[in-house]
Formats: sequence, structure tokens, C-alpha cells
Amino acid sequence: MNTSTPPPAIPLALRLPLAAVAFAAAAVSVVFAVLFAGDRTGTGLDRSAYDALKGSVDGDGFGYDVSWTIGTAGDPLWAGGLVVILAAICFALERRRLALLSLAGPALTGVVTTVAKPLVERVINGDHLSYPSGHTALLTSLGIVVGLLLTDLFRLGRARGLPLVLGLALLCGAAMSWSQTASRVHYLTDTIGGFCSAVTLVIATGLVIDRLADRVKVKG
Repeated sequence: MNTSTPPPAIPLALRLPLAAVAFAAAAVSVVFAVLFAGDRTGTGLDRSAYDALKGSVDGDGFGYDVSWTIGTAGDPLWAGGLVVILAAICFALERRRLALLSLAGPALTGVVTTVAKPLVERVINGDHLSYPSGHTALLTSLGIVVGLLLTDLFRLGRARGLPLVLGLALLCGAAMSWSQTASRVHYLTDTIGGFCSAVTLVIATGLVIDRLADRVKVKG
């Protein structure tokens, strides 16, 4: 009988710092939701960001193609496929808690960002609800799970694992933020809110999965 401890969703060394990051991200997303409730024009920062980035996706060139590809990755069908593929990889590598997190984290993030939009009632391009950006949240959530998987596989520890997890989250979030902001699908601050929502929800979900799994093991 295999009595070895299953790999956690979030390595023990990363739990405290990631919990602190998740708490800070939650505060940012809530503050933004309050500040931007009912907004119809965006902030000065949003307008400046759009003016600076819109040229990168003008026309039918390389920038447009890259932006479209990144943006499409956040669409429900493609996003669902990416989630399933990542879950399958985690399961094949016997990281069952991470496999569960790769399904539950993005799913919960998608639900929360969808429900939050009509509550905040921020709009862009007429009447399109915009805060927070679900596309940015989705890609960020995948980046976090990939970071956690690589940290566990290569036993990186806190010094290298924490920058990897946060770096991949930031990289994925920034890529989608550029795509959504430059195309004026979202305001820049919508994408920041989406990024923070994903960080909060995925990390919190991972901590809950580990806690419940550890309790079940102890009782068993």
C-alpha cells in the first residue's frame, strides 16, 4: 500500500507568502470595484494606457495577430480546453491536488468575475460590462497553476519558487492585459482587477484543497 504523502497543491514553503499576496490582491480588487462602480468613461490612467498601446494592434500586422491569439485563449471554449489539458498534465504527473486546483481555480475565478460584472456595473464601448476582466483572470489563473507545478516538480523552494509562481502569473496577466487594453475590450484597470481576482481566488482555493485533503488523511 502506498503511504507516501501526496504532493500538495501549494508547497508548504510558499503558503504563508502566497497567502499574504492573495490578501493584498483581494484588497486591491475590492477597492477597485468600489471606486469604479457605475463608471462609464474609464480613468485618466485607462485613457493614457489605451492611447499608448492602441498602435501596437492597429491594422492586420503581427501585433494584431498576437493580440487576437492571446485574447482568444481567454474565450470560454479555448479556455476550457487549456484548463482540461493542464489538469490532465497534473494528473499524469501524479499531482492530484494540483489537478483539482487547475480545474477548480479557473472555474471559481470565472464564476466570480462573471457575477461581479453586473454588481459593479462598469461599462465600456456603450453597454458592455467590463470590471473585472475575466479573460485576464483566466490566463493569470493558469499561469499560477503552471508555476506551482514547476515549483513542485523541480523542488525549487521559497527563494526560487515564489518568484516563479508570481512571475508566471504576472507574465500571463500582462499579456492578456495588453491584448484587452490595446483592443479596447477592457480598461487597463479592469485587467488589473481581473489579475488580482485570479491571484486571490486560485491561491485561496489551493490552500483550501490542501487543508481539506490533510484533514481527510489525518482522519483516515
